[in-house]
Amino acid sequence: MEELRIAGCWVHCRRRFDEALKVINKSSQKESEAFLLMKQIQAIYREEGKLNSLSSNERLQQRQAVIKPLVDAFFAYLKTMKVSKKDKFGDAVGYALNQEKYLRVFLTDGDVPIDNNASERAIRGFCIGKKNWQMIDTINGARTSAIIYSIVETAKANQLKPFDYVQYLLEEIPQHMEDTDYSFLENLLPWSEKLPAEIRKV
Repeated sequence: MEELRIAGCWVHCRRRFDEALKVINKSSQKESEAFLLMKQIQAIYREEGKLNSLSSNERLQQRQAVIKPLVDAFFAYLKTMKVSKKDKFGDAVGYALNQEKYLRVFLTDGDVPIDNNASERAIRGFCIGKKNWQMIDTINGARTSAIIYSIVETAKANQLKPFDYVQYLLEEIPQHMEDTDYSFLENLLPWSEKLPAEIRKV
């Protein structure tokens, strides 16, 4: 099995510092360490935002050259601090330091996003409608639901029309029920160039 790596989410890291900043009197916020750290995270995001149109390799090169020094400075500063774990700022610092290894993963791969916002957006509809799924009350039902949602969201991510794509799968797969060679499945994957044009978004 291909080795999996856990990547941390910088939005979750930023959120904790934002929460710590909110409990500080507004007149003192800009002089606080929480504000300074928020600015450092903002700088990381600003540079990352410039890389959207680059290829994976180009993005990796820029991350190493431009963003890694910012991340290094962020963690170096955190490690100089003495904080209390009992307040929100101490919690934010502790969280960031505990997650350092995972928060650095995006620096090693141009395809790894800096945060999981895209994933959270993809499952928002499911979370909002979860009360409607109460009939899925078995392990098999939950597994089937997860498979269907994964297929639909992967179709969306590859600019396919989800309904048309699922319909295409339901028409194509039964034609191969007697096959012992499953290589045909490669042509049905959402990123396959052999999918018909009519199921692609214009």
